[in-house]
Amino acid sequence: MRIAVVGAGGVGGGFGAALATAGADVTFIARGAHLAAMQGAGLKVVSPRGDSHLVPTKATDDPARIGPVDIVLFCVKLWDVESAGERIKPLVGPGTAVIPLQNGIDAPERLIPILGERAVMGGVAQISASITAPGVITQVGTFMRMIFGELDGQRSQRAEDFLALCQKAGFDATLSDQILTDLWMKFVLLATNASITALARQPIGQLRDDPDIRPVFIAAHQEVIDVARARGVTLPPDALAKILEFNSHAPPTMKASMALDLERGNRLELPWLGGKVAELGKQLGVPTPTHSVMHAMLKPYVMGRMGE
Repeated sequence: MRIAVVGAGGVGGGFGAALATAGADVTFIARGAHLAAMQGAGLKVVSPRGDSHLVPTKATDDPARIGPVDIVLFCVKLWDVESAGERIKPLVGPGTAVIPLQNGIDAPERLIPILGERAVMGGVAQISASITAPGVITQVGTFMRMIFGELDGQRSQRAEDFLALCQKAGFDATLSDQILTDLWMKFVLLATNASITALARQPIGQLRDDPDIRPVFIAAHQEVIDVARARGVTLPPDALAKILEFNSHAPPTMKASMALDLERGNRLELPWLGGKVAELGKQLGVPTPTHSVMHAMLKPYVMGRMGE
């Protein structure tokens, strides 16, 4: 199976390396020092699941050099969705599946006008990993899961084939017939965790059981659940309990990627996370006071050090 990974950061690099080790023909699309390191010394993944070193690593900055593939793992930052979508058109053939693995909930609807409804699936990545040096991905904890599926809920052959490959690669994989629900369940979790770990500048283990901070988690999670249901999204009746249970087992050193970006002075995905919750709340008439305050407090940092 031919796979292109667009954006070889913690998500793309981690899953892409596992799939390549399992025998898939994987090419990473990256840029700068990270691309040069992969082309030279290969891609290293440092993980409690076991370290790996992909040598040689197929990597380029030009999608046109690759041509049509079976699967595109689309892992760019949320502000790059449209521009990257235009650039990857050479990767998309009649049967290609593009699986967005971003944070947020709107990447599929933003890609469909560019690539066509047939090309786009839905996807959820659950892994805590980041680039720690050019050509090096470091994972925190052992949790590594991908959920994906056709947006119409059908079990397609391309999805079944990719599921088999993911299982061979050794990470937890689920072919979902309710991918929109799965996307929103991750959004309930991440929109909140991203803002709280960023504002507190602390990993989740320092925050989740604090008697003054735990109510903030609960209120913020509930706001996203209320927005989802007002939008007509089906969530489990015990959605809040499921999210809190997930948080309780997260690696204590885990920080959301937005918190890491804040520490590094990078641009933030805030407008598509907490900002999106506040925006949808206004549109739907759903109060989101917790997210609105967190969004306002983080706005000065949204463009990173460029915004200072």
